Amino acid sequence: MILTIKGNPTALKRHRMTKTGHSYDPSAKEKQDFLMMVQNKAPNPPIKGAIKIEVLFYMPRPKSHYRTGKFSGILKDTAPMWHTGRPDLDNLVKFISDALNGVFYKDDSQICLLHAEKMYVKKYPRTEIDIEEIHG
Repeated sequence: MILTIKGNPTALKRHRMTKTGHSYDPSAKEKQDFLMMVQNKAPNPPIKGAIKIEVLFYMPRPKSHYRTGKFSGILKDTAPMWHTGRPDLDNLVKFISDALNGVFYKDDSQICLLHAEKMYVKKYPRTEIDIEEIHG
């Protein structure tokens, strides 16, 4: 199954501690919102076997990648294809695997194969996720 989520990709934030010693997940609301966008495509029941996931993160380009003046809509020749800054790829992937946990699959420990990329895109930042149950 293939999921496309429009908007800037979101990274998982580290759990925090309150002054009283309780921990909380600062990404909880974002994970809930993310899940609401894709929940209608969730398998029923959740996948129970081994899973392969491919995730493509399309990040928005900064203004510095574009030329100026009357050529302002054209990319510079030096504009990179790959997004090498923050957020980190592993935190982007962890956000996805945590958000889909328990709904698309029983547990994210079922993920046996993972392919992830983050790159720049001129228009329409988004996240594309392909989830497959693998046998064998």
